[in-house]
Amino acid sequence: MRKMFPLIVLLHHLFVVYSDSHSLRSYYTAVSAPVSGIHQFSIVEYVDDREIVNYNSDSRRVVHSVEWMKKLGPEYWETETQLAKETEAVFRHNVKIAMERFNQTGGFHSFQVMYGCELGDDGSIRGYEQYGYDGGEFIALDTQTWTYTATMSQALITTQRWNSPEVRLGERLRNYLENICIDWLKKHVENGREELERRVQPQVKVSGQHKDGTLMLHCQVYGFHPRHVDVKWMKNQVDDVPEDQTTHVLPNPDGTYQIRVSAEVIPKEGDSYSCYVDHSSLQKPLSTPWEPEQPSSWVTPVIAVVVVALLVVAVVGVLIYRKKKAGYKTASTSDASSDSNNTATA
Repeated sequence: MRKMFPLIVLLHHLFVVYSDSHSLRSYYTAVSAPVSGIHQFSIVEYVDDREIVNYNSDSRRVVHSVEWMKKLGPEYWETETQLAKETEAVFRHNVKIAMERFNQTGGFHSFQVMYGCELGDDGSIRGYEQYGYDGGEFIALDTQTWTYTATMSQALITTQRWNSPEVRLGERLRNYLENICIDWLKKHVENGREELERRVQPQVKVSGQHKDGTLMLHCQVYGFHPRHVDVKWMKNQVDDVPEDQTTHVLPNPDGTYQIRVSAEVIPKEGDSYSCYVDHSSLQKPLSTPWEPEQPSSWVTPVIAVVVVALLVVAVVGVLIYRKKKAGYKTASTSDASSDSNNTATA
């Protein structure tokens, strides 16, 4: 997957899909100059957390990223490719306009937009659109008033024009977000239902490390699908333990996901700690307790055998020592007499 910019990463984690709700999101990125590994313009679309199509300024073709998107006919791909080429020209122009607004004549700069819709499991719908420049929010659509808000002073000219009675861009976009986008989302979900709604239960492994009077607890949750999961440490099955470290939900090669949540605690006698995991594949949440490591079952017998062996060696050693010592004394007396006699003789 190509490198995304800070705004894209932020937005990707902002809209989380829960349970059987679904989302359709599009990310457009244009940069002022090509950089190794980054296309000058790109489009990536997602259904939930799965990339479904992409386009870039090098290939100049909209292509599918998942097999079930092949169900759409060749006319779809031709139409989308033509639209993407037209959008590319607009975004390259937008980068130049933004640079002028910021009085920039060179350097690397990015202009981005993210928009999409969500369909909740209760039938509710929601749309959104946000623009970014150089990794910061630039313009946002208020879906209560369907007007645009400038989050940087350089965007005021644009929002005033888009909100003007002659343009009313927000109101025009409303029809797309609440109707057209939702219709496409439903179609994509139907085509990819087997994969999108696959349920794989998580596996849980807990561990702990003692250090300087504290205990660092680790909860590794892996092999689950879909992506959303709730993981936290609990004390005495009641109190939440503040997280010390949490990784992002990361993909596995087999299409499942993993996450690790860690918490640092000061252990006290009588306290117990457990990792709580809730996921849509589970009938009820999992609670996996952490227990101090105990010696393995084979350790005690081995220790006993070693102790007995050492005792045997010690006893045998004492007997041998005593025997040698006794023999040494006898020989010593005889030698002394012989030496004495020889001395006398000499």
